[in-house]
Amino acid sequence: MATLTQPHEWHELAQQLRADSIRATTAAGSGHPTSSMSAADLMAVLLAKYLRYDFSDPDSPSNDRFVLSKGHAAPLLYAMYRAAGAISDEELMSLRKFGSRLEGHPVPVLPWVDVATGSLGQGLPVAVGLALAGEYLDKLPYHVWVLLGDSEMAEGSVWEAFELAAHYSLDNLIAIVDVNRLGQRGQTMLGWKTSCYCDRAKAFGWKVIEIDGHNIEEIDRAYGEAVSVIDHPTLIVARTVKGKGVASVEDINGWHGKALKPDQAKGALAELGGERNIIVEVNKPEERAQPAPTAQAEPLQLPTYQEGSQVATRRAYGDALKALGAARPDVVALDAEVSNSTYAEDFAKEYPERYFEMYIAEQQMVAAAVGQAGS
Repeated sequence: MATLTQPHEWHELAQQLRADSIRATTAAGSGHPTSSMSAADLMAVLLAKYLRYDFSDPDSPSNDRFVLSKGHAAPLLYAMYRAAGAISDEELMSLRKFGSRLEGHPVPVLPWVDVATGSLGQGLPVAVGLALAGEYLDKLPYHVWVLLGDSEMAEGSVWEAFELAAHYSLDNLIAIVDVNRLGQRGQTMLGWKTSCYCDRAKAFGWKVIEIDGHNIEEIDRAYGEAVSVIDHPTLIVARTVKGKGVASVEDINGWHGKALKPDQAKGALAELGGERNIIVEVNKPEERAQPAPTAQAEPLQLPTYQEGSQVATRRAYGDALKALGAARPDVVALDAEVSNSTYAEDFAKEYPERYFEMYIAEQQMVAAAVGQAGS
């Protein structure tokens, strides 16, 4: 394993990630190599310097979380796993084959995957739940890193996540949007108008950093700034080129979700400098912290009602939720601005540290619950 500390070493790692994305998808005959190649520089710097993760102990509560919201770029994620020594080259080349753990989109059958991201627009909302758990429930010092695609920024669920992340001052949440301009059928809504993404995120209360997503030094500075931000989530808006590194596919429409044929891949690999076998010494968390202790559990005393009496189901729900809160310190309640109707407000008054008002952002409420459950 190698400790990569210099920009030229990070560039070499990025080229490996690109090459491996091409190799794996060509062997599979399907996949998304160009979507993976645009974000390779961003992920190389993250993996080599900023991610704090023990790949030998994926359940460690101290690990950073990484969510690939643009899940179709799974070849890039698997190339990162190979570079971290978590999977072999043989397994990398099993992409999309029957029986392989490396599916077309990442799923938690892999121990390092927290969120299944086949459906776009879900990664950031679930990451908000992971960040809420770290900040308010477990009180752990990890960061949640999210790689978004620019196409999925049209999803309403993404903007529910933006507003709730800012509302809860999630400074442990760092999102990176890979603005490579091209979606599945052509240019995205905004193309390379990166200032629009920046203005919108600022309006929601995020710290925003705009960079060239292929400039290694700019990426390094942006990440260094992001991990030091206090009281605000951070969005890094990175202008990139789809298919970066291979002239025949760079910024060319019609290559989304299309693998290079063997003869094309051979030339592309040569253009990238050939195959590499870099194994990165990924930084582990500085200390193995434990989640904050929970309150003492009480015996479960479910509510009872006299036979024949009329009790609204929402009243019974509120009573039962409060009783479960007493018996199970790990029970958390989220509500979509109806707590005075559902009587979840009784739980909120009794256990405010375990209650999260999500207002009427109902998609975000469900996604946050998924993230918290998986934290």
